[in-house]
Amino acid sequence: MQTNLADFIKNTAEGQEADEILRSCVHCGFCLAVCPTYQLLGDELDSPRGRIYLMKQVLEGAPVTEKTQLHLDRCLTCRACETVCPSGVHYGRLVDIGRGIVEKKVGRRLVDGSMRYALRQTLARPGVVGALMKLGRFTRPLLPGGLKNSVSLLKHETSSRESGAAWPPLRHNRRMLVLEGCVQPALAPQINASAARVFDRLGISLIKAPDAGCCGALAYHLNAQQEGMDYMRRNVDAWWPYVQPGGQVEAIVMTASGCGVTVKEYGHLLRHDTAYAEKAARISELTRDISEVLEAEAQKLALLLDSLPKRKKGVRLAFHSPCTLQHGMRIRGVVEKILVSAGFQLTDVPDAHLCCGSAGTYSILQPELSQQLLKNKVTALQSGDPERIATANIGCLMHIRSGAKLPVAHWIEILDEKLGDMEEQAHNRA
Repeated sequence: MQTNLADFIKNTAEGQEADEILRSCVHCGFCLAVCPTYQLLGDELDSPRGRIYLMKQVLEGAPVTEKTQLHLDRCLTCRACETVCPSGVHYGRLVDIGRGIVEKKVGRRLVDGSMRYALRQTLARPGVVGALMKLGRFTRPLLPGGLKNSVSLLKHETSSRESGAAWPPLRHNRRMLVLEGCVQPALAPQINASAARVFDRLGISLIKAPDAGCCGALAYHLNAQQEGMDYMRRNVDAWWPYVQPGGQVEAIVMTASGCGVTVKEYGHLLRHDTAYAEKAARISELTRDISEVLEAEAQKLALLLDSLPKRKKGVRLAFHSPCTLQHGMRIRGVVEKILVSAGFQLTDVPDAHLCCGSAGTYSILQPELSQQLLKNKVTALQSGDPERIATANIGCLMHIRSGAKLPVAHWIEILDEKLGDMEEQAHNRA
């Protein structure tokens, strides 16, 4: 694609990156077949190729309207288009740049702008999320139907969260950091606790850096990009004492794939910050999705599983691979392989490449499209008659749980439960 960027962006770092991405696009249209919004709306401007044309016009100085902003807002940033693109177009980076420029040129109506500001100021703070959860349960009778159901689900899960949040003692020489994140500590603290227990069985202690929190994705993808990078710098500062030369940890583990894909990009996003570029690159280098760590420890996990009694028939699971896992980090088939090795039966999930509609704050800001995608995803997940649904990201977990009839959990919770049950069986036999 030939470009002629406008003077306002031409000689900037963002302009140069956007220009390179635009020029890599050859208009082939492979992306249309895998784009969730194009499948729902049938409008090419709601496809990656159409949005690329819109962003090209913006970057070349054409007038920007709210209609342009609407089509960019409707993008889930699922990055399924990147998976199938034969030219390797970095669409996710381009849409972040494009949205940021459009936001500056068009602005937001007061209600929309206030909603986005409120989401940034609440969801990125675990203490605020926890307080809102308690308030929501208290005021549940006054809430509208959909929100009332969501709060009811949270209330139902409270006891399991509290009972499953026990953390093993710090007792191994091998240590890894784990990110607590923003909403996960309040909504599902048992996920990291389960991860810590599984790692403990493999001779690894997970530790938390007290000053680390939101990965920055929430603000960054809501076009408050400087605010998002401030969260990133805060995490770099919190982790640096552990990972600098002579530090005590060998990796930074992500149990939420949405956080993982962002932290793995810290090095790129902060590459122009002279104070943080080198440190951020080191953080990204050390960052691992939890499945990558367990894949590397597959031999130990296999020995552990072989030492424990097995059930004759494994539980049937439907696994939803989040977009951030399969398209963002390009990790495919790893979780599934781990679950099968642990004795679970995985059911077939049609159109597994499609987004569930959660996509960070998308389910709040684009509820109609999000609900259509959720309905399709739940139908696909339940079509193989599983007993449970597993996923790898807190946002997907909460979203799918709101529409599914089956129990939904993070896959590491399910693996932890399985190992615990097998150990109990072994103890009873002894």
